[in-house]
Amino acid sequence: MKAGKIPENVLKRSVLKQIHTKREEVLVGAGVGEDCAILAFSEDEVFVVSTDPVTATVKDAGMLAVQVTVNDLASSGAEPVALLVSALLPETIEEAEVKAIMTQMEETCSRLHVQIAGGHTEVTKAVNQPVLTVTGIGKAKKDQVVTTKGAKPGQDIVVSKWIALEGTSILAKEQEDALLTKFPASFVREAKGFDRYLSVVPEAAVAGKSGVTAMHDATEGGIFGALWELAESGGVGLEVDLKRIPVKQESIEICEFFGLNPYELISSGCLLMVTDDGFDLVRKLEQEQIPAAVIGKIREGNDRVVLNEGERRFLGPPKPDELYKIVM
Repeated sequence: MKAGKIPENVLKRSVLKQIHTKREEVLVGAGVGEDCAILAFSEDEVFVVSTDPVTATVKDAGMLAVQVTVNDLASSGAEPVALLVSALLPETIEEAEVKAIMTQMEETCSRLHVQIAGGHTEVTKAVNQPVLTVTGIGKAKKDQVVTTKGAKPGQDIVVSKWIALEGTSILAKEQEDALLTKFPASFVREAKGFDRYLSVVPEAAVAGKSGVTAMHDATEGGIFGALWELAESGGVGLEVDLKRIPVKQESIEICEFFGLNPYELISSGCLLMVTDDGFDLVRKLEQEQIPAAVIGKIREGNDRVVLNEGERRFLGPPKPDELYKIVM
């Protein structure tokens, strides 16, 4: 395609016609010439807005772009409603690829009941692969919004599912041939399928009704990065037991194969939750078939400590994600 806005016939045929999911809150949505989406909520509700780019992978980028943004909204206690999508596309892209990206995004939106309400699509020399940036809009009651900074000393730290899910899935898809030199096809197939765990919307809904004071989804920088951000935002310390942090065997072995640290690998699908009674929250999550574990405590002060069989190490600010050592 030529640089600049994609042709209007392509926009209509391969972008707008792929959008089917609708929400009654969206009064004006995506359309030719529409620069703004218009949404209407009730007086006691607030907008919750988040934006995320996907740059580390091309495979399943449409699904990931939607999922990570919806996760951010859910982590704030909000119900995801609508998305704005900015797609910067390389000149080498074909219309069929544009349509495939939009179809994948719409399939994910349909599953999560979120409407693509607008955006921008452009072919540019500035990129050599599709770069998707998604801005999400959610709604929440004013008294139900949960922030990252709400952790208080003495509270329990709970995580849902397993760490490193997203990174493991991306590595299994992007580096499948390399992994097949050591692991059986069934092992690699299972790791690729970890993308089925990436939504934190179900656990965020349970947590929001259970009195959590802080939530944060573990994305770039992995669980170590997410723990640091949680503590830094709240101005508190923390202490976690490394052995309690749940991780899949496939993630451990794939990280060993590439020489990566699974605790610093992008971990969408794993939600950090802080509450007075973590074991009660774990029981409620497990009643909804959502695995979860109490991994530590919020502490006074600024020390962010990880215990490992009697050894203590201190967390530092998040490093560049381990994934970038392999796929960028």
